[in-house]
Amino acid sequence: MLRFGVIGTNWITDRFIAAARESKDFALTAVYSRTEEQASQYAEKHQIAHRYTDLEQFAASTEFDAVYLASPNSLHADHAVLCMDNGKHVLCEKPIASNKAELDRMIDAAKRNGVALMEALVPTMLPAFGAIKDNLHKLGRIRRYAASYCQYSSRYDAYKEGQLLNAFNPIYSNGAMMDLGIYCIYPLVALLGAPERVQASAVMLDSGVDGEGSLLLAYPGCDAVIHYSKITTSYAMTEIQGEQATMIIDKINTPEHVEIRYRDGTVENLTRPLDHSFMFYEVQHFIEMIERKETQSATNSWHNSRNTLGIMDEARRQIGLVYPADLKHA
Repeated sequence: MLRFGVIGTNWITDRFIAAARESKDFALTAVYSRTEEQASQYAEKHQIAHRYTDLEQFAASTEFDAVYLASPNSLHADHAVLCMDNGKHVLCEKPIASNKAELDRMIDAAKRNGVALMEALVPTMLPAFGAIKDNLHKLGRIRRYAASYCQYSSRYDAYKEGQLLNAFNPIYSNGAMMDLGIYCIYPLVALLGAPERVQASAVMLDSGVDGEGSLLLAYPGCDAVIHYSKITTSYAMTEIQGEQATMIIDKINTPEHVEIRYRDGTVENLTRPLDHSFMFYEVQHFIEMIERKETQSATNSWHNSRNTLGIMDEARRQIGLVYPADLKHA
């Protein structure tokens, strides 16, 4: 049984808790929030025994062994390093950091303290992603990866009415690529590694973040085309095109249905059904990783997280998106 504390009392933490409680190896024992009222309400809502409003006291607590970190993106690095320096394992919500430099600080802390650090990114943890990896060779030489995740944000209406919510605030290292684009980029990196070149374009909002954008990533003999948006909606599936066949993936952010369509017209169904909620798989993977005394995941590895942030850092440089977090350690 691994005892967890949580930082972040929002809807994603609610979803995490519900999924994690499907595991017999998970226990939730502590919560941190900045206010006593919020900490108490959340503890009561989820039957959490220990509540904290002082971050240092939370990190030093002996009431939990690992933390699920779902604070704003810009706080991930500082919160994670503090927890790891207190001997806690960290499962950090995506994106794991604002930039690659922050992630390197986090990795150094994990190594220094001998604790586990993993980016909580759903798609690469799901059974369907295993099917994708296991059958990729059937496509022949890979020539193109085409992924799209465009989902109109309910918060965009409020933004257009003059409210600057966190989702569109650069102070919190937010925007469409960090929120949605990463779901297209990380699986690509896990399958094909880092690209040789990155070309980026975006529609920038007045708040200073990207509302939508596109990436063209060059690999030897192959390219990757990625579209992401928080101000429009797309219904396009993801394709991995090879010379012998094309793999079609229903939803790159939560893949379930996967099939290969061969040149001769035959179709192979690779769908692997889900037995649990989406987020269960990352929690169970993280717990089993710690039980094996491993400090990083083979799939959501530090290497893959660094390469993903490297792509996003370069894309942001090209579109002129700078976060305050970029300047902290410059």
